[in-house]
Amino acid sequence: MVGVLALAGCASHTEPQVQYVRVEVPVQVPCRAPDVAVPPWAAAGLRKSDSLEVKVRALLAERRQRVGYESLLGAAVNACN
Repeated sequence: MVGVLALAGCASHTEPQVQYVRVEVPVQVPCRAPDVAVPPWAAAGLRKSDSLEVKVRALLAERRQRVGYESLLGAAVNACN
């Protein structure tokens, strides 16, 4: 009886069905953000003999330059994300 059931199970063998499954895989893409040029810093040309007022003005101007430069760098990084 067991042999008959085993043979009956093999008789109903069907071909496997082919199924296509879409698998989404993250792919690394190179960043194409424009290069950000380093500006000529205002305090780069300061000398020891310059007056305190000239030094302070140059440092304040350089601070504004750095804020603008950092915002450009942040925009370039965000363009890659």
